[in-house]
Amino acid sequence: MSTLSILADNIRYLRLQQIPEISQQQIADRLFVTRVSYAKYETAKASPPLDVLLAISRYYHISTDLLLTVDLRKYKLQEMLNLPDNRILLPIKTDSVGENKIEIIPYKASMGYLSGYADPEYIESLQTMSLPFLHNGKYRAFPAEGDSMPPYQDGTYVVGKYIESIADIKVGKTHVLVTRSGFTFKRIESINTDSITVRSDNEFYDSYDILFADVWEIWQYAGSFSPKEQEIIDFANQDVKSMLIKMMQEIRELKNKVS
Repeated sequence: MSTLSILADNIRYLRLQQIPEISQQQIADRLFVTRVSYAKYETAKASPPLDVLLAISRYYHISTDLLLTVDLRKYKLQEMLNLPDNRILLPIKTDSVGENKIEIIPYKASMGYLSGYADPEYIESLQTMSLPFLHNGKYRAFPAEGDSMPPYQDGTYVVGKYIESIADIKVGKTHVLVTRSGFTFKRIESINTDSITVRSDNEFYDSYDILFADVWEIWQYAGSFSPKEQEIIDFANQDVKSMLIKMMQEIRELKNKVS
């Protein structure tokens, strides 16, 4: 589906979702265009000028990138997490009891996330997990890499709680910062005029600054888990199960001998 077709479907859908429903003439009047011109936008016969596209974006409070790239008919807008700068992060997915699901970013897939983090279809495709002790917020699991933040090693996933603004960052706490170049899991050393100074818990590494302009998302540390640890637990559970089965077999054999 072309960008023009997606936009046409979206603006027609958004107009019809208004309560009370508004006509093409009414929305055209608010955009300061003719009804004939607006009708062409809804039927993909013409693309709106940039100033009109921005006016549509402001009117519906939906970013232009979503209007142009995502079929909004597939998602409930009231269930999407609104972010600053008129951007929408993702549909908030829940399990059968209403708990938020935690999306797991694939290990060594940072570039895929950087190109898809604002795409609800990409977010919907991610595997999820639930942690019952995490409430009141949106959480996501990011892969940890390197040795700069012991004891977190390769293979560990850091679960972060979404932070809406720079002002909500807690100095001294660890955060995952999603920047234009990838993921950064570091401790916040200071908040500056136009940047954030971060440091590693491994003293071998020096502190460095990240410009606000380069920060796309901020997630405060909320927990961690390692698939390797789960494998050990599963192996131990399987070993105990085998021992119980063997004991039951031995008890059965003894009963048979007695009888």
